[in-house]
Amino acid sequence: MLRIDDIIFSLDIIEKKFRCDLSKCLGNCCRYGDSGAPVSDEEAGILDEIWPEIRPYLRPEGINEIEKSGTSTLDFEHDQVTPLINNEECAYTILSGNVYMCGIEKAWQEGKIRFRKPLSCHLFPARVKKFSGIQAVNFQELSICATALERGSGDDICLHRFLREPLIRAFGEDVYNDLDAAAVEFGCKRQNRK
Repeated sequence: MLRIDDIIFSLDIIEKKFRCDLSKCLGNCCRYGDSGAPVSDEEAGILDEIWPEIRPYLRPEGINEIEKSGTSTLDFEHDQVTPLINNEECAYTILSGNVYMCGIEKAWQEGKIRFRKPLSCHLFPARVKKFSGIQAVNFQELSICATALERGSGDDICLHRFLREPLIRAFGEDVYNDLDAAAVEFGCKRQNRK
């Protein structure tokens, strides 16, 4: 474990190699899971607010589920999450060919909204848990991400670097820079910035 301020990072965050390969995994992280993507109270409010702008991007089955369950819902552990279609894929998913993508992010990419997507989705496969004043960041290794581990190893991309943008979004640039410096000490190659 590595502690920076009030955040404890699993060493997997700096030691694992990872880079998504959508052509092989088909966005299955948006499709399979035991519940929807975790959302904070603030994000739940944002989803309520931007629902009219997101709605046109979604598939009919996603729209139906959100109109039935709400823009966020409680899962079996009473955590606030995105709703699921038939207890499988996230209701916010869209298809690009046979690849599952995020309808929220599509609306953001096209400038319709300012919210990119829930932080838990942006950070995946890292997961954040909060404990009395401390946050723990762990790597959630799933079989659906096997191709991302292979590609990350082949491209020599450390997980924290693949997650640079969402880690900065979550914890700030100073924490990210400290994490990256620690990663170099642990053997992750120094990154050349252009």
